[in-house]
Parts: sequence; C-alpha cells; structure tokens
Amino acid sequence: MSKIVLKAENISKQYRLGQLGTGTISHDLNRLWAKMRGKEDPYLKLGDVNDRSRIEKSDYVWSLKDINFEIKEGEVVGIIGKNGAGKSTLLKILSQVTSPTTGEVKVKGRIASLLEVGTGFHPDLSGRENIFLNGAILGMTKQEIKSKLDEIVDFSGVAKYLDTPVKRYSSGMMVRLGFAVAAHLEPEILIVDEVLAVGDQEFQDKCIGKMKDVSNSGRTVLFVSHNMSAVKNLCKKGILLEKGSISSINSINDVINKYLEKNQQNNQNGIISSSASFVNTGEAKFKTIHIKNINNESINEINYKSPIKVCTTFEILTDLKDFFIDVRIINSEGTTLTHSMNKYKNKTITALKKGFYESIVSLNNNFQPGNYSITIGIFHENGYYMDYVENISSFKVSKIASDNLNNYSYHWIEGNLFDDAEWLINKL
Repeated sequence: MSKIVLKAENISKQYRLGQLGTGTISHDLNRLWAKMRGKEDPYLKLGDVNDRSRIEKSDYVWSLKDINFEIKEGEVVGIIGKNGAGKSTLLKILSQVTSPTTGEVKVKGRIASLLEVGTGFHPDLSGRENIFLNGAILGMTKQEIKSKLDEIVDFSGVAKYLDTPVKRYSSGMMVRLGFAVAAHLEPEILIVDEVLAVGDQEFQDKCIGKMKDVSNSGRTVLFVSHNMSAVKNLCKKGILLEKGSISSINSINDVINKYLEKNQQNNQNGIISSSASFVNTGEAKFKTIHIKNINNESINEINYKSPIKVCTTFEILTDLKDFFIDVRIINSEGTTLTHSMNKYKNKTITALKKGFYESIVSLNNNFQPGNYSITIGIFHENGYYMDYVENISSFKVSKIASDNLNNYSYHWIEGNLFDDAEWLINKL
C-alpha cells in the first residue's frame, strides 16, 4: 500500500485587499489582543470568496478555504481551475513558500518546485552557480550535484550560457534551466505550475516526458496547467478548484469533464471577462464569442453535419505589424481536434491599427455527436500570444441531421471526426 507523502488539512489562506500598510497596525493590535485573551482571530470570521467577477464589501478575501486532500507516493496529480481559483496559492503553500492562514500541510520527503519564471534563482549568479545553489537548498552534497550537472545542462539546452548571470536569460531560457534543475535533482515531490506555457511545444513535450519518468521512478508529481491535453496525458488523478474551494477530487477524466462543463455553463452570454485570459500582454483583447449556425443565429447545439461559424470580437490596443488569430476545437477529454488560423482570400492578415474588429471562422461540421469547447488566441508571428482564452465557449453536436433524413446512426464508431473522404473500390 502506497504511503501518504503530502497531506493538506483544513488549509485556508486569507489576503487583505487594498494598499499595503493601510490600517494594518490597528488590525494587528486587534489580533494580538484576541490572542492574549485566548480568543479566535477576529478577521478569520470576515472575508468573501475569491470571485474576481464581483466587487465585494469586505476588505478580506479567502484565496483558499477549507482545503483537504491526501496524495500518495508515486501519484501524478493535475490541479486545474479557472484563473483566480487558487491554484498558484495552493502550490506556494504546499511548497512552503508561504504559510496558510489556518490549517496544516504535512510533507514526507524533499520538495522541488517550479512556480514562476526564475523561481529559486539568484539573478546575479550564473546558471552553473544556481544549479549548485538549488541542489544545496534541497540538501544535496556538491558531489551529488556534480553527478547530475551534465544531464541538467543537456536537458535545458543552455550550455552556451551556463556561466552567464541568469538575469540576462530570456524567460524561455529561465524556464528551461529551472525545470531541468527541479526535475533532475531527485526530489521526492515535484511541483510544477503553468510556467511551462512559456516554453515552445518541443520543450513542453520534453518536460511531460521527464515528469512521466519522475513518476515512474516512484516519486510524486503535482502539475498545474490550463492545457487539458497535457494534464490528461500526464495525470491519473485530478483536483478541481473553484473560487478557492475544492469542487472535485476524482480521476483526471472526470475532473476535466466537470471543469469543461462548468466553463460551458458560465459563458452563455458570449461576453469574455478580463479574468478569463490565460495569457494577456495588453496588446490585444478578445471581447465576445458566439457560435452561430448557417442562418447567423447564436446556438449552443447544432445538428449533425450542419456548418458552424465561430464569431469573435476583439480590440487591438496597439498597432500590430504581424498577428495571427487561431481557433481550436477541443473535445470533452481536452484534446485539440482542429486548429484554424486567420486567412483572407488565402492571404494572412499581418497588420492592424488600433480599434475594434470582428473575426468569423466558418467550419465544416464533421464532428461526431458529443460536446465540444472552443479555445481562441491572438499571437505574434514568433508564436508569443497576446491574448489566449481556453475553453471559453462550447457547443453540442446532436444526432439529428437538419434534413431529419441523414441522422447519425453509427454508434459503434470511435473518435470525434467523421471525415467525408472520397473512396474508390475497384474489382481486381
């Protein structure tokens, strides 16, 4: 039977809103007076849930509230949820970067974490020196670190800059070295936040492979990402956070399905909130999204084989010399099925002035009956996103065709796409 290596007991984290230093002396005195009398902290009774879409009355907010779970040795656990759900705060508490307001975390073994770009690095030290620094923090001897040095450098791909101060590294280089250090210095528990999104696709795949190797060796992995395909590929168990509380702990498939269903229900009006973006640089911003049928009617269910249109409005906040818009269709398991990018009469639009715009993508509906969601993004030619919103809208493909004659009846067929390929069968 696997032993428990990480246990969260009644974890809550409270933050005070507003400017630092405003009224904190009086609050601290009230807390001290309550403690001297053996009373409960009076401010623990205050506070709103962490819902960024509303303006609350209280000066306090619970980033996390009553979190309880156990993680066993060798488990690979995906932690998912919308922006602001409390994922990063939870990982910081588990990594012992910050303390919980109430509750306790019990850990057995060494923890290596990659929570933000440059986590644990001293900017004035070189990459090589930071490798040894991180190893020492994990309790490793200099000889142990030396034995892993070549593997770390080879995996990170920054050999040329190994003796350069890391403050001169790009964000991508920083993440490469940070992940290589965290994964190769043999911690019992590896915690990785969504910083891997900074790296390119090749490096992300490389990291997923390494985390699989880590878990196969009996060590534990906690992984936070908005990439449902990556989470499903890596994890067996999932934790869904919603407004600072655990909404579900179950198999990763069940947790992802619940997450997608909640996102589908929360965007029926088509408005994209400012907090929905996974990445936003302030250069461009999606405003609305609607799924429409051939009659230009907004829908959330479409007939089998009926064409669909994905219509978005967006604002360009600074003149762009190059840009792409992409639309992805995601199945209920988080796998990307199709990926379309903007073209107009076979020419990509490469420049736009400040202002508001509309994009319309017409798609042939070759989807088998089921539930699907849409991810949209605006990015530069070099691949860096200006705005990226995952699973922001959804639609269902019914089994009924629009003519009610060619209804879907192939219930035994697997997959999500039913391609209208041309077939030719000849007698030999």
